[in-house]
Amino acid sequence: MTISEVTADGRARVLADGNQMPMLGLGVWQVPNGAACVNAVRWALDLGYRHIDTAQAYGNEQSVGKALRESGVPRDEVFITTKFFPRRTDPAAEAGQSLRRLGVDQVDLYLVHWPQGGATWAWRGMERARELGFARSIGVSNFSASELAEVIAAGTIPPAVNQAQFSSLQYRRALLDACQRQSVALEAYSPLGTGRNLSNKTVHRVAQRAGRTPAQVLLRWCLQHHIPVISKSTHRERIHQNAQIFGFALSNQDMAELDALDQTNGTDRALEHKWW
Repeated sequence: MTISEVTADGRARVLADGNQMPMLGLGVWQVPNGAACVNAVRWALDLGYRHIDTAQAYGNEQSVGKALRESGVPRDEVFITTKFFPRRTDPAAEAGQSLRRLGVDQVDLYLVHWPQGGATWAWRGMERARELGFARSIGVSNFSASELAEVIAAGTIPPAVNQAQFSSLQYRRALLDACQRQSVALEAYSPLGTGRNLSNKTVHRVAQRAGRTPAQVLLRWCLQHHIPVISKSTHRERIHQNAQIFGFALSNQDMAELDALDQTNGTDRALEHKWW
């Protein structure tokens, strides 16, 4: 099995460090700490999700941990991602605080949330977090191809993942190519464009042809590009619908029509506009 392959059941991506990451995860960005977050994570775990994506900046790690404990799902069956808040100074120390809030001994993936202050300064602390056993895998998020290359050149442990805004309308081909050349798994967030992509006419046409929802089509597009994907919802029915993406396939025509929706000109950047 090469790092570009998924497992035989199509449900996990094999990372370059040998760890496996579920292809579908629930994200909890902008979900307040408390009942809304606990419920969303509980529903997702009840419905078969095995990857939960949070971050220090989200302020809801405690709720993710509470939901995990209440779910009854064994810890070793759930892949937990959190992210270092780069306005802090010590990734390893912050990882320790994340573990306390989550109520776990280790996260499965720890990412630099964005390259504030430069691409490389935080990486030694990320490597230390992994060496201390705080994280099984480490990576980055919102890093361009050039920023990713800087981290790889500067570090001793290469990033296993680069999580970026990615969808058929933000089809960052050059960034995907750069990740593949460096054996880094590109992971997609905002695959639905925070809802905007769901109203696209082409997406609707493909969905009608496939007998699926627009959201399912957009998520499935990522899977067929071997890209793990994070979807976000706080509604049980939508969380359930978004999980129904493993029992069908988009045709070559479907994929070509969705590929053509790209609005980034195939960029190698992770973002059009920085927020920091």
